[in-house]
Amino acid sequence: MEPEILELESFLPYRLYRLADTVSREFSKIYKDRHGLTRPEWRTLSGLGERGTMTATELGEQSAMHKTKVSRAVAELERRRWLTRTPDETDRRVEHLALTKAGLTAYREMVPLAKAFEQDLLARLSAEERTAIAKGVAALEATLSAS
Repeated sequence: MEPEILELESFLPYRLYRLADTVSREFSKIYKDRHGLTRPEWRTLSGLGERGTMTATELGEQSAMHKTKVSRAVAELERRRWLTRTPDETDRRVEHLALTKAGLTAYREMVPLAKAFEQDLLARLSAEERTAIAKGVAALEATLSAS
């Protein structure tokens, strides 16, 4: 009896990873060209732009980034003067991160570009395909978050 093999090209977790990476790389061209941002820097900027003040831990959880990537992104955005760090009054190990006026300006400039990218991506699909993807992704998210 031959050992069972795994065909990565048809393995759903691998296909989802590759698809997410491909979409992320395509979108990264926009914020890299516009502002010279890396993916972790964009995720940090967009997380703070959406939610306001957050800790590095909260950013990591929200964006699914490792703490070292968050730390490097925070340091670079701080170097650009796009974010500020404020020590927590009760726990000096914790810093509250927020965008500066310049960081908020960059974020607000990117929002319509991000939405246009998403619209263009979805426009490549039929209405039925868009509905199926939205339902399928929501179902996977729900079942995995319940685990």
